Amino acid sequence: MAEEIRKLNQPAPRGTWVQTERAAHEAWAQLIDDAPRAAQLLHRLVANMDETGGLVASHATLAKLNNVSVATTKRALKVLTENNWVQAIRIGGDRGGCLAYIVNSRVAWASSRENLKLASFSARVIVSSEDQQDLGSAPLRQAPSLGPGDMQLPAGPGMEPPAQGLLDGFEPDLPSIPRGSDRG
Repeated sequence: MAEEIRKLNQPAPRGTWVQTERAAHEAWAQLIDDAPRAAQLLHRLVANMDETGGLVASHATLAKLNNVSVATTKRALKVLTENNWVQAIRIGGDRGGCLAYIVNSRVAWASSRENLKLASFSARVIVSSEDQQDLGSAPLRQAPSLGPGDMQLPAGPGMEPPAQGLLDGFEPDLPSIPRGSDRG
C-alpha cells in the first residue's frame, strides 16, 4: 500500500513544475496555521494537478494520499472550497457522480498565464484500488481491429447470411470449368 501511495505522489510526466504568486505563498503559510490538513491537501492537489489546474479523485483516494481519514479530507476540502483555494465541479449527478477539483489559478498554475483564460479544462484522474469494483473473472468481449494494410476476411462460426430466393429471369449465369476438361 505504501508503494501505491508513493506512485500516486509522483508528478505528471508531462510537466514537473508549477508556479505560485508571493501573495498566495503568504496566504498558504497562514492556512498552515489555521487549517494544517487543508494546507496539506492543497499541496497534494497542486502536486497532482494537470496543466489547467484540474484533478479528479475520490475522497477516499485523496484521504489515502494524505494518510488521513475520509472525514478529515471532506473537512479540508470544505475549507479549501469555502476560501476559494479550489473550486469543486460536479461531474454527473448527485448520486454516483464525482467531483473535479480545480486549483485557483491565482494560487498555482502549470502552464502559461495566457492559457488560463480558456473556459475548457481537462483533468488528471487519480483512482486507488479501493475505488474499483470487482470486475469479475469472465473474459471481456473483444472487437477485432485491423491495422494498416490488413483486410477483413470472414472466418469462424457465425450467423447465416440473410437469404432471398432467386427472382425469375435473374438467375446467376456464372462461368465454370467442367471437371476433367483441358484448361490449356
